[in-house]
Amino acid sequence: MKKGYLVLQDGQICEGLRFGAEKDMVGELVFTTGMCGYLETLTDPSYAGQIVMQTFPMIGNYGVIPRDFEGESRVRGYVVRECCGAPSNFRCEGDLDSFLKEKDIPGLCGVDTRQLTRILREKGVMNALLCGSVPDSLRDIEAYSVTGAVRAVTRAEPTLFPPEGETRFRVALLDYGMKQNILNQLLERGCEVAVFPADTPAERVLDWGPNGIMLSNGPGDPAENVYEIEQIRKLLGKAPIFGICLGHQLTALAAGGSTYKLKFGHRGVNQPVKALDGPRTYITSQNHGYAVAEGVPGGRVSYINANDGSCEGIDYPEKRAFTVQFHPEACAGPKDTGFLFDRFISLMEGGAV
Repeated sequence: MKKGYLVLQDGQICEGLRFGAEKDMVGELVFTTGMCGYLETLTDPSYAGQIVMQTFPMIGNYGVIPRDFEGESRVRGYVVRECCGAPSNFRCEGDLDSFLKEKDIPGLCGVDTRQLTRILREKGVMNALLCGSVPDSLRDIEAYSVTGAVRAVTRAEPTLFPPEGETRFRVALLDYGMKQNILNQLLERGCEVAVFPADTPAERVLDWGPNGIMLSNGPGDPAENVYEIEQIRKLLGKAPIFGICLGHQLTALAAGGSTYKLKFGHRGVNQPVKALDGPRTYITSQNHGYAVAEGVPGGRVSYINANDGSCEGIDYPEKRAFTVQFHPEACAGPKDTGFLFDRFISLMEGGAV
């Protein structure tokens, strides 16, 4: 392995060893705390434009399992403490180094990820350059920003997916950077699903005749998606709506709310979320850098983050819609909130929000 460097926007330099693709890449450096699920992280389109750092010390020990992929890999770089070169799992079809080379993603290992995490927690998310030699100037690192992310990751054409078994409902799924398991959860519940590109006009979605509308997760600043927000505004009240992650944020903006950027985001599989209608606190999987500000017109906050109190869910009773910031479809888990898909089914059956 060759020497490599991670150069932070503030000038700090971390030395390590290169693996994966040998190329230089700038991106927004973020950390995720998951102890498992690195394949889902690497293939989650919500990480578009970002260099992802894993806080768990060893990554790659169960190899690469294509059946667990959530989508196309969109990360700009990957940083770990230790990369396992000899994975062991009966489903394994390759190693992490080969996967990153195949996807043209640069990696860096042998890095003190604990110290890097402290830096990001204290100073907030910042840009970084993963490189083979330290540059003379920080100008290109400072200038980088994640823009146009949703349009970069959404599908080009609508795609129809048949349900498992008999068709119970027709669901229109807006793809803002969709995770595969959102689709899987709907198909398992007897939904025929038409997946539409992010920029599909509301009229075209409604012309298909859906019983319900699903708004997916996705990357980037939610407020940047002005056209998509306008289409959601037209869809609200026309059919039951369930939004996840970016879909949650876009719905709030469509309803007249606002969003803001978190200092270092929520990324991992151990985020506690408190339900406001009872005593339950759920452990959830999350991956987002923005949050919805409270006070959304027509919306009622349903969940809050137990760590920082930020909004994690909103119900819109008059519009027959509900949204959550976390991932109820999470694989490898936790699966504590999978019941929300059943709630969506109930809403399409005529139930109340």
